[in-house]
Amino acid sequence: MGTSLLALTAVSTATLAPPQEEQEKKKQEVEKKKQEVEKSRYDVMFRRGDLLEVPRTLFTHFGIYLGGDRVAHFIPDILPVVSSDQFRIKQVVTNTRLILGVLAKCGSIRVDSVEDFAYGSEILVNPMDRMCSRAALQEEDVACRAEKLLGNVEYSLLWYNCEHYVMYCRYGTVMSFQTFQFCKTVRKLLLSRRVAKATALLLLCLLLYLGAASVGLVLLTALLPFIIWMAA
Repeated sequence: MGTSLLALTAVSTATLAPPQEEQEKKKQEVEKKKQEVEKSRYDVMFRRGDLLEVPRTLFTHFGIYLGGDRVAHFIPDILPVVSSDQFRIKQVVTNTRLILGVLAKCGSIRVDSVEDFAYGSEILVNPMDRMCSRAALQEEDVACRAEKLLGNVEYSLLWYNCEHYVMYCRYGTVMSFQTFQFCKTVRKLLLSRRVAKATALLLLCLLLYLGAASVGLVLLTALLPFIIWMAA
């Protein structure tokens, strides 16, 4: 009787205690969930497909949040052109790499962490929603567009920069408010009546100095100030 009771207790204990494999599996799942929580702590602040904006010294940088502490953004970078070392390329882009990339007109749409993307600056979320006349696309569509365009892309400071990229991803239109404002400022500075008068005076002095005052040359010299005057 005692032996039977002992055997029954042993069977019950074996039934209640989970196998070693199940314990290890549960432990791995807990660790995995813990890692996911650590990686996606920014998911509480941002949604997949959000447009993120960070102010820089001379310009504003933009990116698309993909979830899990990942941001897709377009940045000028010279390194992919001169090196194939993926480990070096994936590191944070330095100012030297960035400036050389602007001059060489080459860049890449890449994925970085939120902290690397922000580079210590404050992050604004979806500031373009109140400026753009178009409604934003669905969050998943925005993120999918951002991911589809990853890779090396020709960079242009005025005609295709990080703002053009995020505007296409979120609103379906390729435009840049920064570029528009820059061109507007340049137009005010260059296409003015004062500039037209100064250009005419400068060219006239140059003609007198060179002693080349033919009719054809005078007309050509007057053409530039005239164009500036009419465009002002």
